[in-house]
Amino acid sequence: HVQLVESGGDSVQAGGSLRLSCAASRDIYCMAWFRQAPGKGREGVASIDGDGVTRYPDSVRGRFTIPKDNAKNTVFLQMNSLQPEDTAMYSCAAHSVIGGCGFYDPMYDFWGQGTQVTVSS
Repeated sequence: HVQLVESGGDSVQAGGSLRLSCAASRDIYCMAWFRQAPGKGREGVASIDGDGVTRYPDSVRGRFTIPKDNAKNTVFLQMNSLQPEDTAMYSCAAHSVIGGCGFYDPMYDFWGQGTQVTVSS
């Protein structure tokens, strides 16, 4: 079992930045960030695998990054140029299947409690 603890959610103005953190209780192959806005489906926004390969959807590429501190089993979500449409509950997720670190959320066994990000115009 892996515990994931997120922090960093806040309310910001459009154009601002936020950095979310997700600390895992142990090393695990794939860690990712998902978000879900009210009335919408869950969307993967960033992932990083054990080889350091990162993935982003077009909606956030160039604005979001997912740095990782391997020594602390912690990933971050650095979000820049935030827009109101980025408002959502952001959750950290993880799984240990080697070779798959995309955004198919049924693959993820472990989830954090979520942290709210609100962007106002």
